[in-house]
Amino acid sequence: MADSKEVGQLAQAVVRGTAASQTTSATPAGLNEPSAREEPSAHREQPSAYGEPSAEERQSLVEAINQVFALFRLNYHNQFYAAFPDNDQLKQLKRLWLEALSDYPTDVILRGARHAIEHSEYLPTLNRMLESCQQGLTDQGIPTPRSAFIEACEKPSPKLEQQWSHPAVYFAGRDSDWFFLANNGEQRTWPVFQRHYERYLIKVSRGEQLEMPTQEELPKPKSAPMTPEQRQEALKALREQTGL
Repeated sequence: MADSKEVGQLAQAVVRGTAASQTTSATPAGLNEPSAREEPSAHREQPSAYGEPSAEERQSLVEAINQVFALFRLNYHNQFYAAFPDNDQLKQLKRLWLEALSDYPTDVILRGARHAIEHSEYLPTLNRMLESCQQGLTDQGIPTPRSAFIEACEKPSPKLEQQWSHPAVYFAGRDSDWFFLANNGEQRTWPVFQRHYERYLIKVSRGEQLEMPTQEELPKPKSAPMTPEQRQEALKALREQTGL
């Protein structure tokens, strides 16, 4: 994970490469601009699925969230101040974003902010920010969640013998259960697949290499099949027991 210095450098590059939104305007009169250094709380209510970050990683995440909101203030002036009229509300939202985005590396978070700014004239919601972080991974050849879902549902069996755009699609489909995907409507299957796929997207964003399995893992037989001699002995014993 990038340290605080790397976060700052990347954020500066994002600022230089991102033009202000057309919907922005000068800061409204009478509003004091909140400090870009207003840090979200370091308290974490729920542990990450990828382990509790170190103090250094936590500080880098805090810096990244501060940089994201600084970018939003720069590009969405009036919208930003209308949405966050006081610092207490802004602190609470930063804390929420910190928890929701903490599984992503800081460079993915900052590039996600740039993607959100470049593709929307409106101040991003947390859900939109999560989508933007995922969209940023398409540069690594990973399909969007929706494209991955369609691919997983349309691939014929045997699944392992098919060509997949990325191993994450196969693994998300496998974890969702192929039978479940094939025999239930989209209203039920899409949320399940999306949850599994997002988990693999985070793995990839953290540098984990996903490799396709070499073959299907077949269940081991509970017992070895009987030989012809054993079947004859069993049949003989059965006849003796039944008197046939």
